[in-house]
Amino acid sequence: MGYIGKCPYCENGIINYETKKVQGKNAKVYTCSNASWKTEDGEMFELTPESSCNFRIWGNSLLKWGKRGIGPNEVRDLLAKKDVIVRLFSYKTKTEYFKYICLDHEYGVSVIWDIEVKPTNEQ
Repeated sequence: MGYIGKCPYCENGIINYETKKVQGKNAKVYTCSNASWKTEDGEMFELTPESSCNFRIWGNSLLKWGKRGIGPNEVRDLLAKKDVIVRLFSYKTKTEYFKYICLDHEYGVSVIWDIEVKPTNEQ
């Protein structure tokens, strides 16, 4: 587990990350210390009744848009309310996109599709 920052959803939570096996592959997940997750099949994870926070970001949550993983530095920047730009890729149209992502209480992170972002040398 690695320390990332303070939880934006609860008062005293700390965001850490760990690696879980999902569909036979390693996936990084960022969770609050006040969230406890259980699974019966190793695929679906549910909060336990003792949990007081539901913060989580799956590192592979943008995989369907060609982003292989959300890294710890990107999550730190999201927690610090900094702009986070990611490179996305459509395999269908062979088009590269640069878009902002933001924290999303329901999905972990969301892509802000309606804002055009010009690529920089940092991406």
